[in-house]
Amino acid sequence: MKIRYAGGPTAVIELGGVRLLVDPTFDAPGDHPVGARVLKKTAGPAFGPDEVGPVDAVLLSHDQHPDNLDDAGRAFLATAPLALSTASAAERVGEPVRALPNWSETEVGPLRVTGVPAQHGPDGTEHLTGEVTGFVLSGEGLPTVYVSGDNASLDVVRAVAARFPRIDVALLFAGGARTPLVDGFLTLTSEDVVTAADILGARHVVPLHFEQWAHFTQGRDTLEKAFAGLGERFVLLAPGEQVELS
Repeated sequence: MKIRYAGGPTAVIELGGVRLLVDPTFDAPGDHPVGARVLKKTAGPAFGPDEVGPVDAVLLSHDQHPDNLDDAGRAFLATAPLALSTASAAERVGEPVRALPNWSETEVGPLRVTGVPAQHGPDGTEHLTGEVTGFVLSGEGLPTVYVSGDNASLDVVRAVAARFPRIDVALLFAGGARTPLVDGFLTLTSEDVVTAADILGARHVVPLHFEQWAHFTQGRDTLEKAFAGLGERFVLLAPGEQVELS
């Protein structure tokens, strides 16, 4: 498989001849109002929607926050043949978004895509943060890949590991995101990424969602420190960089 990282949560995955885009965010730096709050984008992507190329589907963890789907990302989403996400996103956005409930499956070419839980904050904050999903990609002769989405719960990671005892590649949304809306982290901290990698037994760990937005409280430096000594298991991409994994 290949992973090309654009920045923020956005990456292109090529697996089994299928091209997938994760959480499209292509806007330039600037302010993004969310109700009475503002999320500030501090840097643009390493490549734009015109450089993504054709995709078979978008994997959208959720639509309600601009650090996972910004304005340019929405425009790209409208051109995609398929997007898999939450029931809430399917209702709000409409076509081409299709709900993929937890533990249900769909086929995208030779890939089996399974919707898995995600919890976007501490216990009991779901009514504030909204519905979020993750994904597991699998197929005959292919690596099994976990895309966490905006998840802050290690119990959720344990539930995924119980269903999928072999995870080859884990794309874990990090950054220790915080806003005044919630008392606690909205995504995994750098230390939680290490713990999640151990829970999953993943051979390769690729962090996403740790830079280019001001409400991410942890970034590249804390990830490098947390994963010191783990060698090639830890794959920290620079914006625009592509890696090939197996």
